[in-house]
Amino acid sequence: MKTTAIVLAAGQGKRMGSDVAKQYLLLDGRPVLYYTLKNFEESPVDDIVLVTGEGQVEYCKKEIVDAYGFRKVRKIVVGGKERYHSVAKGLSAIAEPEEADLSGHYEGNAACDYVLIHDGARPFVTPEMIERGIRVVQQYDACVLGMPVKDTIKISDEEGFAADTPNRSLIWQIQTPQIFAFGLIKKAYDELILKEEELHRKGIAVTDDAMVAELFSEKRVKLVEGSYENIKLTTPEDLEIAETFLKKQQF
Repeated sequence: MKTTAIVLAAGQGKRMGSDVAKQYLLLDGRPVLYYTLKNFEESPVDDIVLVTGEGQVEYCKKEIVDAYGFRKVRKIVVGGKERYHSVAKGLSAIAEPEEADLSGHYEGNAACDYVLIHDGARPFVTPEMIERGIRVVQQYDACVLGMPVKDTIKISDEEGFAADTPNRSLIWQIQTPQIFAFGLIKKAYDELILKEEELHRKGIAVTDDAMVAELFSEKRVKLVEGSYENIKLTTPEDLEIAETFLKKQQF
């Protein structure tokens, strides 16, 4: 069994209010992306495809992958306009011939059995969470990490009034990695790219990989417990929380 992680680091992070993309901001003197890649490096995944922004491939290779000795990062590719475009680029990179690998010693088929799709600005995923997800995907072919919500959720109407209160015990906040049988999610993303204009016309916004599987496959997506600390760094306040979490961990 072969597992590959796609780590997404192509976002601009406009809500962070910084000239530096959030995945490159420093936590305790190291970029956020370092912590994310380190946890995957120490996990059971076989290799990593890093998806980065335009003009950032060489920077990532020299200043992050080479500088910190990440051996599992086999390819670095440029992402796309939206998150789902970047995922599609990563999936295509997995299916490309092995000659494109950074390491030069890739063995076996370029495709994989299972793929883990993860946000580069989510640095507190742990090898244990990753391993747990890999175990579950082997049974269900599609799973995502997440946690039950703590707060009551309200559904708003178009005028900003509360329209409904769903059962909190059934609601999860979804995280990454989101993990799938490679053939299943590659086929679903291929169909998404073909039909993206149609989805736009219908007002359907694709917000995560599970949604792609839900739209373009018949496979149900299993929810797997992650951690409330597995946060995505989005705003300046998140950096303050991240500093607190970092003090609890040994890197």
